[in-house]
Amino acid sequence: MSSDRIDAESKVSGNQANIPARIRRELDIDDGDQLRWHLEDDGSIRVHVIQQQTGTFADFDGYAGEEPTDVTSDHDAWGVDESRRLSSANQNAERSGDVDVE
Repeated sequence: MSSDRIDAESKVSGNQANIPARIRRELDIDDGDQLRWHLEDDGSIRVHVIQQQTGTFADFDGYAGEEPTDVTSDHDAWGVDESRRLSSANQNAERSGDVDVE
């Protein structure tokens, strides 16, 4: 990249600078993306765009297991060993004065 080339300009206002639309479109910068700034030895600035992760569950097809589940009772216990879950529930019940969970 030539050091004489100017792709776009913007002004600083209130200690903030806008990213010119042409640059935002070219680099696909959107709300929520992060900019990582690097000050080079020669005084120039290099900016790395970190794109926000979206659509984490967009490709999720749902639970395909053989056992039926009940989200209202299984949600917080998902992936927790049953004996650990009961032990923790018993400890919580003892602290609150409730009866044994088993």
